[in-house]
Amino acid sequence: MKYLAGVDGATIAADHCGDLDDPAVLLFHGGGQTRHAWGGALEALAAAGWNAWSFDLRGHGDSSWSDDGQYTIERFAGDVAAVAGQFDRPSIVGASLGGIASLAAVGEGLAPDVHSLVLVDITPSFEADGARRVHDFMTQGINGFASLDDVADAVAAYLPQRPRPRDPDGLRKNLRQGDDGRWYWHWDPNFLQLGDSMEERHPFGSDERMFAAARAVEIPTLLVRGALSDVVTADGAAAFTTFIPHAEVAEVGGAGHMVAGDRNDDFNAAILDFLDRHRP
Repeated sequence: MKYLAGVDGATIAADHCGDLDDPAVLLFHGGGQTRHAWGGALEALAAAGWNAWSFDLRGHGDSSWSDDGQYTIERFAGDVAAVAGQFDRPSIVGASLGGIASLAAVGEGLAPDVHSLVLVDITPSFEADGARRVHDFMTQGINGFASLDDVADAVAAYLPQRPRPRDPDGLRKNLRQGDDGRWYWHWDPNFLQLGDSMEERHPFGSDERMFAAARAVEIPTLLVRGALSDVVTADGAAAFTTFIPHAEVAEVGGAGHMVAGDRNDDFNAAILDFLDRHRP
């Protein structure tokens, strides 16, 4: 594990795989996840000749938690931009909240040297019901779980398209065990304040701000949508190209909002095809 500097004194935890001399690709997970959410993507990217990094967003995993308990899109986008600025013309892959932050960093000029952008199941506008289901799942675990089996049951109920893991021990990397012995998701509960805003409006602050950021994106862009997603519908994916007309869209069959975790091999193939065609 390595640490890079974010904004406001934050430290951003990262895993790295690949040759440092290869072009860089930076992966930012969704809200409530950690840098481990990408399955085998890090290794697949490195094997294909990429200097691959996956990061914990602030308030998640081993990255800094905000001392004031505040998690704003400005801070997330600032962290993305600060991290990206430590690489030469990196490509960025951002899922859900990581994609929103990446879109803000690129579209609002905070990260002017990013070479290409991949958004994973997130667009300038999304389905409120799907976002609310994500928020409800996160809220469900706020008081922790008595056992790893209970965690596995909760995940299986939320993601019925995935087989329940036979050995729930693999979930440990996304959890922390409290002094009370219970298992908690490895993120700051204060982060849910941002999730609350998702129920009423886009956490980016306003739809118009999201639209403006998207229209300003001029670099190669790919939207990867899960075919079963209730956050980005097929119509929403089609509308995405009205904001970024040059954008490509790839759909991963059998995947929901957590595309990389649901169908990792297909997800890897989609992003590698795009990244390799737009290699710096």
